[in-house]
Amino acid sequence: MRTLLVPLFLSIIFLSCESKVEDIEVDFITPFESSKGSETATYEEVIEFYLRLAKEFPEINIQTIGETDSDKPLHLVTYNKDGDFNFTKITKNKTVLLINNGIHPGESDGIDATMLLFRDLASGRISSPEQTVVVTIPIYNIGGALNRNSTTRANQNGPESYGFRGNALNYDLNRDFIKADTKNARTFAEIYHLVKPDLFIDNHVSNGADYQYTLTHLFTQHNKLGGELGNYLHNTLMPALEDSLSLADWSITPYVNVFNKPPEVGFQQFMDHPRYSTGYTTLWNTLGMMVETHMLKPYKPRVEGTYKLMEKMISISEKEGEKIKELRTKASNRHLNWDYYPTKWGVDSTQSSVLEFKGYQADTIISQVTGHNRLKYNRDKPFTKNVVYYNYFKATDSVKIPEAYIIKKQWKKAIDLLTLNDIEFELIKKDTTLQVESYRIEEYNTVKSPYEGHYLHYNTRTSSTMEQVNFKEGDVVVYTDQPGFRYIMETMEPSATDSFFNWNFFDTILQQKEGFSPYVFEDTALNLLENDTVLRKEFEAKKEAETEFSENWYAQLKWIFERSDLYEKAHKQYPIYRVLKDN
Repeated sequence: MRTLLVPLFLSIIFLSCESKVEDIEVDFITPFESSKGSETATYEEVIEFYLRLAKEFPEINIQTIGETDSDKPLHLVTYNKDGDFNFTKITKNKTVLLINNGIHPGESDGIDATMLLFRDLASGRISSPEQTVVVTIPIYNIGGALNRNSTTRANQNGPESYGFRGNALNYDLNRDFIKADTKNARTFAEIYHLVKPDLFIDNHVSNGADYQYTLTHLFTQHNKLGGELGNYLHNTLMPALEDSLSLADWSITPYVNVFNKPPEVGFQQFMDHPRYSTGYTTLWNTLGMMVETHMLKPYKPRVEGTYKLMEKMISISEKEGEKIKELRTKASNRHLNWDYYPTKWGVDSTQSSVLEFKGYQADTIISQVTGHNRLKYNRDKPFTKNVVYYNYFKATDSVKIPEAYIIKKQWKKAIDLLTLNDIEFELIKKDTTLQVESYRIEEYNTVKSPYEGHYLHYNTRTSSTMEQVNFKEGDVVVYTDQPGFRYIMETMEPSATDSFFNWNFFDTILQQKEGFSPYVFEDTALNLLENDTVLRKEFEAKKEAETEFSENWYAQLKWIFERSDLYEKAHKQYPIYRVLKDN
């Protein structure tokens, strides 16, 4: 009799627990589920959902933090099985996974998938991680989420309505992390340095080619991440995620980085500069990735795939968390062994990978609209082919690492961003003169159309000299040996792709404020040439070598003026100075 009662008792407990889970799911059904996978939650529905979860489950906490350009605060939602939400303690004892959603609110898959994930973790539908804390920004671009419509994602297959890509000020927030023009980006920095994530996921939806995959991944570029940490990302973490998803019948491929051409011709990995979320988080050695679901697939499987990927990443974190934290700690000091820092990157064509790629036959047919050739994918002709994938990059330029940078105190925007990003610095206590390396901007190109509120510079080239420079009390000294080393190098070095200079922080130095009147300067120029034989020889040689110069009288006077003491020293003088290590 007793042997019958035990299994009956256990069955009653099991049925009771199962009933509780079902009740919870009914209580916390999402708009995505109630619409049978055709709709995404509104901003108000998302926040209300998490507030109710936090009220029901002690393992979940929701807090408001910082501002956005929409005048609404960002929210931070945390799942910790232990119910401890003190990040000072959490970051020491556990692995932290930060999930960012709705940076482009039309790409809403992650918003709905993360709602399901947090509910299922709390309710016990999926196993709770012991050593991983999961943190999410439910909707990062609140202004875009509130600008809801059904038309702006012209190529996307659902949901029925969604938010807009631009934020309340029409910035693309995934171009703003390093320059931080928006309140959103400034609050993200606050969140990032509070949470200090070991792993980072930013959920997106891709555009581009057609292929069989619902899921693609865009990991931060492993060579740029560098060293043991980069090797771990490339050889361990990424394959582990791919394999675990494959075992769950979710095939995945790297982000298909092509435009209006078929993937089978080969493609290269996307380079995530610090303007992008994963490029920014990489500066502090966080292992970052973007999920890019395929826009042409139905909404329901896109959300389900995003959910499954995040679930698998949590499992990997549970298994590999200790190793990840160890590698990140080592990476924080590796710059002590470096003499040079890479400022520019390019594809290393001597190395590549081969993807077993699942695509569709691409045909070239005549467009009935334009009468010209157009690309057409044939879904009735799927294929699996080996495709060359260029996912190795190499540094194409570098700079010698200084001991410190000195910034004149009047350049407030740059200094404010240093503070925001936990960069340590000292103030010069009294007026002083120091021997420093001084940069002069020699050449740069500028985009012809505005890009995210800026006319971005590129191909910046400098010259340098050692000079005695007068610094004032309150000028800022930034030593490079600190956790934010890579942030310092990427922003301070003008030739770096996303430097403060290239983002127009210092454009006033590029405009000459004083000039000369040719008819007056003629006599001065003659006097300069007569009293400086070296200058005169250089001048005559240039006229002889360059016909265009010899035929342009104004260019000749300008050349002499710029080499005289009359020419203003502030023109093109870069206002950040380098203190070299051997000084």
